[in-house]
Amino acid sequence: MSDEDPDRSSFEDVARAVADEVSRMVERLQDIDVDEIARTANAEAERAKHWLEELGGWLHDQGETIGGERERVPSEDPLRHAGPHPLDLPTGDQGLALAALDSGRWRLEPGTSTLAVHGEGPGPSDALGLVRELRVRDWMTADGELTLAGRGALMRWLDSAD
Repeated sequence: MSDEDPDRSSFEDVARAVADEVSRMVERLQDIDVDEIARTANAEAERAKHWLEELGGWLHDQGETIGGERERVPSEDPLRHAGPHPLDLPTGDQGLALAALDSGRWRLEPGTSTLAVHGEGPGPSDALGLVRELRVRDWMTADGELTLAGRGALMRWLDSAD
C-alpha cells in the first residue's frame, strides 16, 4: 500500500473490521434457541406423519378399486369421521386436567404437547394423551389456554361431581 493514498485502509484496519464483524456474528449465533428449533421440528414431523398416514389410507382405498369397481366391498363405518364432541362430559382425568389448567397448577410447555406441574400436587398420568383429548374436543387452545367450550366442560364436570 502506498502512503500517498490516504483514503485506502491499512491492513490492520481491515483486519480489525473483519474481526469485529466475526465477533458480532458469534454473539448473534449464541442467541439462537436450539431447543425451540428442535420443538418446532418435532411438531412439524408429527403433522407430516399424520398427513402421510392419511395419504397412505387413501391410496390403499384407491388400490382396491379396479376399472371403476371395487374388488371387494369393505364394511363401511358410517361414524368413522365422527369425533369427540365439545359438549361431552369430561372423564375424571380430563376434568382434573381442566381444573389444573384453569388454576394454573398445570401449564402446557411452550411449543410442545407436554403438561408441566407448577406448584404442589401430582402431575398428569398421561400428559400427551390428555393434551390430545382436550384439543380434539376444542377444550384447550394450542397455547394451553382453556377455550369457552373447555370452561363449559369443566363446569359440567364439577356439576356432575355433586
